[in-house]
Amino acid sequence: MDLHVRHVTTYRYAGAVQFGPHKLMLRPRDSFDMRILDTQIEIFPPAALHWSHDVYGNTVAVATFAEPADRLEITSGLVLRRYAAFPRERRATSALFVPHYADGERIILQPFMTLATSDEDGMLSAWIAEVLARDGADQDPLARLSRAIYSGFGYAVRFEEGTQAPSRTLSLRSGSCRDLAWLFIEAVRRLGYAARFVSGYLHNSANDDPSNRAAVGLTHAWAEVFVPGDGWVEFDPTNALVADPHLIRVAVARVPWDASPVAGSFVGPVGAQISLSVGVDINATQTYSNVA
Repeated sequence: MDLHVRHVTTYRYAGAVQFGPHKLMLRPRDSFDMRILDTQIEIFPPAALHWSHDVYGNTVAVATFAEPADRLEITSGLVLRRYAAFPRERRATSALFVPHYADGERIILQPFMTLATSDEDGMLSAWIAEVLARDGADQDPLARLSRAIYSGFGYAVRFEEGTQAPSRTLSLRSGSCRDLAWLFIEAVRRLGYAARFVSGYLHNSANDDPSNRAAVGLTHAWAEVFVPGDGWVEFDPTNALVADPHLIRVAVARVPWDASPVAGSFVGPVGAQISLSVGVDINATQTYSNVA
């Protein structure tokens, strides 16, 4: 299946402002489960682009601007071919399961195993213990934590910048997709897993899946966990998805703020920015092959 993605980010200002450099993470990497067929970026006002790979291997474009403007609009167009990837079925394990990573894997994975948030009041640890203590046929701690977030936390679109700390998400019992993913990541790290944050898109063109809580027309975020024998496996606690081909990966990072699709600055009076809008359109076309 080929997917046509159009992602438009628009900032509007009360008057002309001068833009600082903007880091754009809008181009995915080719892999066995996803191939890039075409890509383009259009920016207003005009900008020069410098391309590089960051420390995670993500493709990054840094846009620099010469002209002030009262609007900044960044349009990314992608044509992708997404393939399903099915990890091997994992055997049921006890709630105290700790993954066994080889010594070489552990060296590489250590940053993704290292906690990035504190749990001074023990709220997160208590929640993990509560979830894993519940009776259930599925003893996989990853699936149990993801399902607990899906069933026990509300989903809400947040346009504010930043990601909630896990403790705040636990207190509110709700969050955006990035907040729920971050809670899951910091929870499974406390069980000894390597986990990373993923930004991208969720494709469901018909929007007919009742379990899909993510808002149509916006970017999406989820987690990847390094599972022995399977490698990096996608877990989307917002929608209770695992290794699902409807997840379109763009950027990965140890922490959410390293995987923002658009990040930059401007110089202008206080209160100059009056609006921010993000729109994502994804359309699918079926691909066919000739058979002799």
